[in-house]
Amino acid sequence: MIQASTIRQLAEAYLEGTSGFIVDVRVGESNAISILLDDDAATSISQCMALSRHLEDELDREAEDFALDVSSPGLDQPIQILRQYIKNIGRGVQLKIRNAGKVEGELVGATEESVTIKTREKQRIEGRKAKEWVEEETTFALTDLDWTKVQISFKQN
Repeated sequence: MIQASTIRQLAEAYLEGTSGFIVDVRVGESNAISILLDDDAATSISQCMALSRHLEDELDREAEDFALDVSSPGLDQPIQILRQYIKNIGRGVQLKIRNAGKVEGELVGATEESVTIKTREKQRIEGRKAKEWVEEETTFALTDLDWTKVQISFKQN
């Protein structure tokens, strides 16, 4: 059976020096290889095809047959690695906090241990009649999150 670590090494060596990076590598039954490829800018079909062709050339079908699927993470897929968090700083995200519900806000920071989002909500300020917008930054440990998803925005700049 082909090892996921072998596939990851081949893919990362190919992507070295580019803005592309591997999010996930899985090898299922009958050597069904699935690779999620992302990019600091935007992932293109041509990047996925180029990586797929490279891996096809590196692996020996005569030794072990395999099926290969290289794709980019879908818009509905959760963020999985730090580089994806960093790529999405400044975008709206939704966090699913373990045993506490969901929170939405703008991703403003990320480390190996935590993410920070800025939330904005109307609150009544003491001594004033009308509610005012209040922004607040909150940091969450990654271990407290079930998932983080980028929110799709159709706003034009």
